[in-house]
Amino acid sequence: MVINTQEISALLKQQIDDFQPDFDYTETGVVTYIGDGIARAQGLENAMSGELLIFENGTIGMAQNLETTDVGIIILGPFSDIREGSVVRRTGKIMEVPVGSALIGRVINPLGQPVDGLGEIHTNKTRPIEYPAPGVMERKSVNQPLQTGLKAIDALVPIGRGQRELIIGDRQTGKTSVAIDAILNQKGQDMICIYVAIGQKESTVRTQVEVLRQYGALDYTIVVTASASQPSPLLFLAPYAGVAMAEEFMYEGKHVLIVYDDLSKQAVAYRELSLLLRRPPGREAYPGDVFYLHSRLLERSAKVSDELGGGSITALPFIETQAGDISAYIATNVISITDGQIFLKDDLFNSGIRPAIDAGSSVSRVGGSAQIKAMKKVAGTLRIDLASYRELEAFTQFGSDLDAATQAKLNRGRRTIEVLKQPLHKPLAVEKQVLILYALTNGFLDSVPIDDIVAFEEELYAYFDLNHESLLDTIRTTKDLPDTELLDAAIQEFKDQSVYK
Repeated sequence: MVINTQEISALLKQQIDDFQPDFDYTETGVVTYIGDGIARAQGLENAMSGELLIFENGTIGMAQNLETTDVGIIILGPFSDIREGSVVRRTGKIMEVPVGSALIGRVINPLGQPVDGLGEIHTNKTRPIEYPAPGVMERKSVNQPLQTGLKAIDALVPIGRGQRELIIGDRQTGKTSVAIDAILNQKGQDMICIYVAIGQKESTVRTQVEVLRQYGALDYTIVVTASASQPSPLLFLAPYAGVAMAEEFMYEGKHVLIVYDDLSKQAVAYRELSLLLRRPPGREAYPGDVFYLHSRLLERSAKVSDELGGGSITALPFIETQAGDISAYIATNVISITDGQIFLKDDLFNSGIRPAIDAGSSVSRVGGSAQIKAMKKVAGTLRIDLASYRELEAFTQFGSDLDAATQAKLNRGRRTIEVLKQPLHKPLAVEKQVLILYALTNGFLDSVPIDDIVAFEEELYAYFDLNHESLLDTIRTTKDLPDTELLDAAIQEFKDQSVYK
């Protein structure tokens, strides 16, 4: 039998070329420290910042500190089963969350897992939680109004699509109510809403979800919750998860309203993580990059250019103050990043002025460009009227005699404050806001007793709905005031027929 060496070598070469190694290479490390939602591991030399890591009990973590000897990991789940010596392995993937329209109407945690008991969420799209903000040339100026349905905001501190408007105030001053009412008012406005609850009580989140469901707002809303009982890493991640979901819609050309309730608790959670990871503390024990924590989050809100779809993310971040101190560290940081702030005062709230918006301290840096023409015309003098009223009110406490002009200013100021009050969860269509503010600024309410203003307002709306709907339609469609003679005649006609002559 002749052995052909060439044939054998050709066969061997063929076998070697066709060989597919059937093994998986994964870099693993060993946990050297565990506690308080933090782990340290050695052996992960090639781990990336923000990379997902998996512990042997299935819990996921995220690489946060890359040091010479070990990796600091924040644990995103239960850590009671993890021990020193446990194995942790790399995934090679940066932290990302599921995104897409399948999330709308659901309550989820910052990892995109459902917590509402309605079953699995079916979506195959994901986005990284950290993503570069749109650049200067990728943005458009803010020019479309975002109607909140609250007269005090839409008239005095208007918000535009793509703006970041801070809502700031002490606890229990109605911050969440302002945001929930803004979400309720987006019904039929082609707007997707995302409510991010950070460090709230689970019962509070449940109440807000039920309010949204009751008013039909859950049909266009995603609720992301990291409750007070969750570990700090989830509270730190929640806003980034929310904005990643919002970006998916924005780059599809849609408009999104995102509420961060509240960023003070996120900063506290981040401080806790940083101190546990032995990062050097700075002012008030916050780490040095606490400004960057919020700036890289809020800069992702924008109105993008038409080339990128023309979508927008409008952000309403919350900051809780202590005793009205807006010069605190986190408060001043976020004020400097945002395009204005709405300041809620507890003494206004307690005196029955709700929403308790302090017109003097509140500002919108986008201003009139985020208002329709009709609102700009009727709300132009409101801020001055309120400011001069507050000044005169303080002066008249001394009991001096007042001339007719001063008396008229005081009367107009009192009626302005009464008109700007609004019941909870009753946002108002913009054409009706324009109507009542027009009646106020043109003196039709000067003869109406202050106690009757609320009844006058409701009856005026009902009268216009029945008899002058075309005037309201004109404001709604043209965004401008109708013929002022017709409007004056219609309001006067209502007054003549009513008890408020």
